Amino acid sequence: MSIIPTEPNHHTVILAKDTPMPLDCGAMMSDISVAYNTYGKLNEDKSNAILVCHALTGDQFAASRQPLTGKDGWWSIMIGPGKVLDTDKYFIVCSNVLGGCMGTTGPKDINPETGKPYGIDFPIITIGDMVRTQALLQEYLEIPTWFSVIGGSMGGMQVLQWASAYPDKCFSAIPIATAAKHSAQNIAFHEVGRQAVMADPEWLGGKYLEQGKNPRAGLAVARMAAHVTYLSESALHRKFGRNLQDRDSLTYGFEADFQVESYLRYQGINFVDRFDANSYLYITRAMDYFDLAEDHGGSLPKAFENTSTRFCVVSFSSDWLFPTSESRDVVRALIAAAANVSFVEIETDKGHDAFLLDTPEMLQTIGGFLKSTAISRGLDA
Repeated sequence: MSIIPTEPNHHTVILAKDTPMPLDCGAMMSDISVAYNTYGKLNEDKSNAILVCHALTGDQFAASRQPLTGKDGWWSIMIGPGKVLDTDKYFIVCSNVLGGCMGTTGPKDINPETGKPYGIDFPIITIGDMVRTQALLQEYLEIPTWFSVIGGSMGGMQVLQWASAYPDKCFSAIPIATAAKHSAQNIAFHEVGRQAVMADPEWLGGKYLEQGKNPRAGLAVARMAAHVTYLSESALHRKFGRNLQDRDSLTYGFEADFQVESYLRYQGINFVDRFDANSYLYITRAMDYFDLAEDHGGSLPKAFENTSTRFCVVSFSSDWLFPTSESRDVVRALIAAAANVSFVEIETDKGHDAFLLDTPEMLQTIGGFLKSTAISRGLDA
């Protein structure tokens, strides 16, 4: 796996060079490589910058060609001239998260103390550590305040962390299809995925890179299991039903008889070509540890105390991974904290992945919120 960025808007910077960054686990990390993409132009007073936070398996190529897959960016539907995140108006920044595998320091990188890939010697990281790294990037870019921080799923967790930890550096926040903590059900799904990776004989205790191996089968199974949670039952039925894959009758064996089986195998196989297995372990763990209320004495409203950040919380009616009830918990906490908050539950059968798809109500909602917020910010809406 190698990264060959060809886009002129792809950048890499080394942060925490002189002052190591503390991690929530107690370790210190220095010389952190951060890979990021930018779109649009920063205005003169640096007031039009938007930070896009990616989800578990996303990366910094939000609106440009992904170099390993050759596919369009994962949020090309949102970012570009005339789109909701209008690059004619806004300066968009999207960085690969700490622990990732697309250029930001993570477990596949070389541990300077051993000269070998970190593997599972990489320190455990949290959503807070990811955001702390993004704050260093913000400082490096000399952007005093993000006009907005936006993201879905794990990206939404980062948005909430930003609003809580750096309210004065976050003019508005748009958490989508997310929650203030990872549920027991979601932790359980992640554990299934991690065990699939670690049960692969080629995982080798996390040292597979040293021996030229790759736990492809385990990572593919982890991806297949996770992918089911990104869709709704009705979306799966509408897309596949019980249709057979390239055959007229059952084989009475264990080949992919059904189209849905073939689809999941395709998702698994393609995922392992662009993602590192140990990164999958670390990032899922970071999501599991996320509990914003726990970090504030068990009170979620305290996480947003005295905030002046404007919020737009978005959920989807068919999302059973991050159900609307969890977004309502966030909204109730924001109201209790006297925050400025808007909330929309969008009716759709597209499931959790609706935030990545052409969902007109989502585009209209976020577009309208940004337009009104831009007026408050003094930007040309």
